[in-house]
Amino acid sequence: MDQRRKPDDILEEAEARLERVDWVAAGAAIASISAVGIALGLGLPLLSVILERRGISATMIGANTAVAGIASLIAAPLVTPIARYVGVRNAMLMAIVGGAASAVGFYIFTEFWVWFPLRLVFHFSITALFILSEFWINAAAPPRSRGFVLGIYATVLSLGFAAGPWIFSQVGSTGFLPFGIGAGVILASAIPLILAWNRHPIIEDASHFKSFWRYIVLIPTATGAVLVFGAVEAGGFALFPVFGNRMGYDEASAAQLLTVIGLGNVVMQIPIGLLSDRVKDRRNLLLLFAAVGLCGTLLLPWIAANWYVMACLLFVWGGVVAGLYTVGLAHLGTRVSSSDLASANAAFIFCYSAGMLLGPQIIGSGMDLFGPDGFAWSLALFFGLYLMLVVGRRIMR
Repeated sequence: MDQRRKPDDILEEAEARLERVDWVAAGAAIASISAVGIALGLGLPLLSVILERRGISATMIGANTAVAGIASLIAAPLVTPIARYVGVRNAMLMAIVGGAASAVGFYIFTEFWVWFPLRLVFHFSITALFILSEFWINAAAPPRSRGFVLGIYATVLSLGFAAGPWIFSQVGSTGFLPFGIGAGVILASAIPLILAWNRHPIIEDASHFKSFWRYIVLIPTATGAVLVFGAVEAGGFALFPVFGNRMGYDEASAAQLLTVIGLGNVVMQIPIGLLSDRVKDRRNLLLLFAAVGLCGTLLLPWIAANWYVMACLLFVWGGVVAGLYTVGLAHLGTRVSSSDLASANAAFIFCYSAGMLLGPQIIGSGMDLFGPDGFAWSLALFFGLYLMLVVGRRIMR
């Protein structure tokens, strides 16, 4: 019997290896960033409720929340060079320490102005964790399974975001406990990194800044989608408790609606990821998700009087809108080479951060100008502009 292997067999085996998911590496990155998701889901409504109780206006709450976007914009072009110099895992551990320390700082320092630099440190650290974790996941996932793996990532991350508001509804906004929980789960995110210590990806030496800025405009359907999602997520999560309070909901009921949004994300992201692996053009999905986001947002003022109807709408709306991030990231990953993946992902997070900067400020100002309805109208503005971008590009083609 001839034991020699045919060239076709060798080629098929090589292709199979390329298509194999490194689940140890992907699992470590997913587990790490999802722990941070719990802290974010807890921290965003927690800080807004505390500032509202202290008499801070919605505009100023939005301004303070918008510092998260500024921090992320600063971090996005810097994280990849830092990680190239010290290594991906060491950079992530440094970010974990910085995020946990600033979370405790929100409890220690009560002066409003101090919360601005605290937000800067906290969200710089969180942005670093997101960029490096998503680079790690994208590097571990082959193209044909990327949507599925990112769907798992988005699902587990959404579990964290859903658990955060639920924890907030249980522990409240007084005392050290909510801040201690937030800092604790951030520190816990170091555990999976340590368990997968030798599986981290290597960032290739490349012209980082050229690639970074180029990818912001090279794939506008993906970067525009994540900008809209960043605006909706940051502004919506931060100011939804204020919106709920002005619509007559108590603190716990508003927080539970945020949990419903997170549960919608949990249920729908894996099916969305699987669907994105099978469609010919992921841009069609992004267009559909934006249209659903616009319609759902415009319905909010009409159904706000009924908590259960509101919960049903937000369950579907939240899951579909989160698909802008999942499908946008998968679309980006299939359009770039592996050597440029870290820089392209940094550009993706840069646009997400720009949305985080714009969203809270525009939504907060909209509520101050137009009352509670300004919350929905401001969200609708972002979806409408994105739809114009996508449709306009199609007409031009």
